[in-house]
Amino acid sequence: MKVALIGATGFVGAKVLAELLSRGHTVTAVGRKLDGLHEHPALTARMMDILDSVALAKVLEGHDAVISAFNPGRMTAGEDVYRQHVAGHRAIIDAVKASGVTRFIAVGGAASLKTASGQEFLDSPEFPAEYEPYKGAIRGTREQFYMLKEEPSLDWVFLAPSVYLLPGERTAKYRVGGESILYGEDGQSRISLEDYAVALADELETPAHHRQRFTVGY
Repeated sequence: MKVALIGATGFVGAKVLAELLSRGHTVTAVGRKLDGLHEHPALTARMMDILDSVALAKVLEGHDAVISAFNPGRMTAGEDVYRQHVAGHRAIIDAVKASGVTRFIAVGGAASLKTASGQEFLDSPEFPAEYEPYKGAIRGTREQFYMLKEEPSLDWVFLAPSVYLLPGERTAKYRVGGESILYGEDGQSRISLEDYAVALADELETPAHHRQRFTVGY
């Protein structure tokens, strides 16, 4: 497939890029900064301002799907980084719609997933204290899910990881969930970056979700 990947050098995006290329897909890496991007015969780099949705739409034209791992940062002031996230997600969604590409996969977060009590994770007592400094960015990622729910025609997917998404092993084994957080037999909610990328690529190649959020974990 010919795939446009926004945020291809980021924490999640770099793993997604590696997974896509390993499967033989042709990838256009799109972003404001593409430092550290290694040359590959199936990879094209397009450096640009993501907030310019008109220019972005032209870059996205002709792709089979768009994947967004957009993340402008996590540690700046809460409201500021929240606004950066919202502006970026809005521009990307608008550009995808204008480009004519119908399949859009968003790298999401666990914030909007439901706890056992029915609360969204971000608003629940279960939200980890160590994530507090990143709350502005986390709220921004959750807002992307809210935006997508209002889209009447785009064939979107919001792939939410488990609570803990960290570098680890690529096992290619994972469980799929829906609206609620997944917990393993050890009581932990986690998935490696590598297996998250596997799950995303699997969804790209064999679409099982349409206009909905789902989650993956062990």
